[in-house]
Amino acid sequence: MKLKQMLCAAAAVGFLVSCNVEKKKEPKEEVKKEAKFDYEVEQFADIKVLRYQIPGFDQLTLKEKKLVYYLTQAGLAGRDIMWDQNYRHNLEIRTALEKVNNEFKGDRTSQDFKNFTTYLKRVWFSNGIHHHYSNDKIKAEFSKEYLEGLLKETNTTISPEALDVIFNDKDMKKVNKKAGVDNVLASAINFYGPEITNKDVEDFYATAYKGPENQPIEAGLNSKLVRENGKLVEKVWKSGGMYGAAIDKIIFWLEKAKGVAENEKQAETLRLLIEYYKTGSLDVWDKYCIAWATSTEGNIDWINGFIEVYNDPKGYRGSYETIVEIKDFDMSKKMKVLSDNAQWFEDNSPLSPAHKKQNVVGVSYKTVNVAGEAGDASPSTPIGVNLPNNNWIRQQHGSKSVSLGNIIGAYNNAGGTGRLKEFAHDQEEIDLEIKYGKLADKLHTALHEVIGHASGQINEGVGQPKETLKNYASTMEEGRADLVGLYYLMDPKLQELGLVDDWQKVGKAAYDGYIRNGLMTQLIRINLGDDIEEDHMVNRQWVSAWAFEQGKKDNVIEKVTKDGKTYFVVNDYMKLREIFGRLLKEAQRIKSEGDFEAAKALVEGYGVKVDQDIHKEVLDRNKQFTSAPYSGFVNPVLEPVKDAEGNITDVKITQPNTFEEQMNFYAKNYNFLPIKN
Repeated sequence: MKLKQMLCAAAAVGFLVSCNVEKKKEPKEEVKKEAKFDYEVEQFADIKVLRYQIPGFDQLTLKEKKLVYYLTQAGLAGRDIMWDQNYRHNLEIRTALEKVNNEFKGDRTSQDFKNFTTYLKRVWFSNGIHHHYSNDKIKAEFSKEYLEGLLKETNTTISPEALDVIFNDKDMKKVNKKAGVDNVLASAINFYGPEITNKDVEDFYATAYKGPENQPIEAGLNSKLVRENGKLVEKVWKSGGMYGAAIDKIIFWLEKAKGVAENEKQAETLRLLIEYYKTGSLDVWDKYCIAWATSTEGNIDWINGFIEVYNDPKGYRGSYETIVEIKDFDMSKKMKVLSDNAQWFEDNSPLSPAHKKQNVVGVSYKTVNVAGEAGDASPSTPIGVNLPNNNWIRQQHGSKSVSLGNIIGAYNNAGGTGRLKEFAHDQEEIDLEIKYGKLADKLHTALHEVIGHASGQINEGVGQPKETLKNYASTMEEGRADLVGLYYLMDPKLQELGLVDDWQKVGKAAYDGYIRNGLMTQLIRINLGDDIEEDHMVNRQWVSAWAFEQGKKDNVIEKVTKDGKTYFVVNDYMKLREIFGRLLKEAQRIKSEGDFEAAKALVEGYGVKVDQDIHKEVLDRNKQFTSAPYSGFVNPVLEPVKDAEGNITDVKITQPNTFEEQMNFYAKNYNFLPIKN
């Protein structure tokens, strides 16, 4: 599971605000002042591109630097897999657009060409022609005729179908989880053959191999379901199979990483990952996940594979993703406190006793610094991750939860308080957010990942959420984890554990920000008239809207109009905590019992539909701000330094100057798949 960051919303909500670096006195005149790091790369359309630093990299040994380098290369080797997973025409379209951009010699200052370059950058950012967050097809602000002229001038070829789809109304949604439609047929995601239906998927996996008893595999995680000769078959993503050319490159770099592993456990974990990529066996994947979850020694860690299933309307197939991590020793030590007290949080939660775990196993939490990302984690990145996703492995062997410290830090340093001041009701709310918002956000991420995803248990005999809750499984799980965090953010236990100095003020900042975001400010991310569809956005609204409705009698959350502007004001924080507790209990019951109809009622009733008057007002009030609502990152470039014999003697870090520079570099060096797969 990953926790997605609300970027501009974050500034509005207040969970992340700008922070000023404390000025230090220069002890001696001759000491040079360190240059200020430039976090911002560029902004276009609704996107801001940032940079991040890698604290602690220079303190690593040469062997550790090699390990980081090899793991990042392995991640980038699979970059094209994500593009093809997102849509079957993406690689062909990207190849054509990049050739035009690099070779066009005509007027590059015209509005049409500027619109072309903006479109290309949006496609780069989303790893395809569908928006990375809304899943809507990105609209080209230039004509088909103009693009045809560019193609002709640069001698660039593209199939008629791929060209037409840029401009027509076909495949408009990458992922469509709406009720009342055939979600598979209505989704452009390239996880299924074009004619595969919901029923086909359900029928296939009703009889497919599910793994040993009580140890189910993540069926369908690493394959595409197609119909060949009238029969449903899986095209497995492995060496020698689908995406084999890129996977062989991944294996090449993982072998090198295994050779410089920090310890035997880490080396064995990498060996299993390599075996999984070679065989495609999901039984081997489970062995790897167990080894990875229990491999906790060392300074370097990674996430690599087909992992999160948000992009599958049926919740089976994992998007390719990698994150390479270096321990943040100071913050990890502080956050270990939550892990050590995981059982207390489970025992004291408002869940029904039958749904509580008697023994929360191996919840590992740490803050890490990212050294590189690829696939589904880049350019748009999570801020927190909890893995593995397989429930029985989590229960029996534990899980790892990480907070991406340098990513959060980069967001903070590139942020601002303008939207906060616009959407917060009064100065007290603003002051609370500025003083306690960052800590509240950090703790909510930790509680969400460490305690939230690890809490609760499914009733015996009840299937996995992707089978029982179907298209609502992801948003229900994210909402449930959010509610765990919200419930405990207003608890004196946090102060008792030394995590906060004033639990009430931290809790108030968290509650203000969550309600403000869930009911208002996240709406700046969607077009007027649209429903909310992205799982995290949906969960934030159904949590907030349900709480607002439940508290009406006691005016727990008040809808206030001041100077013609709408605000949602929390009047009773402890009663709101009680409401969050009741909703958490119900969300866990739904998961534990596999109650599809209750999940549907909660999500469809509170999470999807938008108050159009509020939405229009939010968009109008937001027009004054120039900062884009979405942010993501270029990755630092790791360059090996070699001696005359070709041995690596060091690894140095450089930063890309522009987003385009990095995308062209990736296209040149990590282009391992054909345009059709």
